[in-house]
Amino acid sequence: MKTNKSFSKRLRVTRTGKIIGRKAGQNHFNSKESRRSQQAKKRTLNVNFKNKAKARFLNGA
Repeated sequence: MKTNKSFSKRLRVTRTGKIIGRKAGQNHFNSKESRRSQQAKKRTLNVNFKNKAKARFLNGA
């Protein structure tokens, strides 16, 4: 089965093995959002897979 490259480029693996990415919906149309929700979207998001073994392609393993 092939790796979805566009999805894998949006994620990053930390040294401890956590998979992190960006929250969606922060590229434009943010002026109507509250400041609190804008700040919350800037934080990184931990991506939880049900089976992290399937996401090992990110580590290059």
